[in-house]
Order: sequence, then structure tokens, then C-alpha cells
Amino acid sequence: MRKRIQRAPQVLVSRLEEAGISGRVFIVLLALFIAALTLAPPVKNYFVQRAQISALRANVSDNAQQLAAARAELEQWKDTQYIKTQARKRLHFVLPGEREYIVIGATGASANSLSTAAPVSEQFPLGIPWYSRVISSITSVGASGG
Repeated sequence: MRKRIQRAPQVLVSRLEEAGISGRVFIVLLALFIAALTLAPPVKNYFVQRAQISALRANVSDNAQQLAAARAELEQWKDTQYIKTQARKRLHFVLPGEREYIVIGATGASANSLSTAAPVSEQFPLGIPWYSRVISSITSVGASGG
């Protein structure tokens, strides 16, 4: 049995020499292979962490831009004239003594084209909650193809 164990390295060395590879080259190649196996996981982790860092830096720069935009908007809201303009525009507020007119159909559409909405049905029972009436109204319009 010991002869077989002692012969195994000699057989391996003789086969390598037949293939044209010396024992020293084999040992160097084996050392390089072990080094590659040892260094592969840390190198992989390094590149994964670098990718995470670059993604986080991009996220930080995006957040900084959003913060700058929010600060600029906050500065606008500190101006009373801007607040008045926004109240008039968004909420249709008017100053005392003023009248606001809202023009419907300013695009030149006739009044008949505005009546394309589905008719409101009066057939829904009054004893049920409002949200049930809304749902039944929606389903009846969908079923009628309107």
C-alpha cells in the first residue's frame, strides 16, 4: 500500500514530464491557482462595494438637487405676492370688491358638445350609503356602454 502512495507523485511527475511540463512549472502553476482562489472573493467584494458606493453617491447628488429645488420653492412661498398669485390661480380667490368670471368652453366648443356626459339615473334606492350609490351608478353607466 505504501508503495502505491509513494509511486503516485512519481507517476504524476513522469506524466507531466511526458506532456512537456516540468515539476517546477507545475508547482508555480499550482501556487498561482491557489492564490487566484484565495484572492477571488475579496476582489469580487471590492467591485460590488465600489458599485454600491457609486450608486449611493448618485442617490446623494439626486437628493441634493431635490433639496435645492425644495428650498427654492420655499423661498418663493415666503413672498406674499407669490402667495396671492398662487391663491388666485389655484384656488380662484379674489380680493374684496373683485369678481371672478370662469369661462367654460373657451376653446370654441358648443354647449351641445358638453352634454356628452352620462345621464344621472334616479333609479337608485335612497336607503343605502352614498358610496354604494356611487358604485352602482358607475356600474350602470359601464353596463349601458355610455
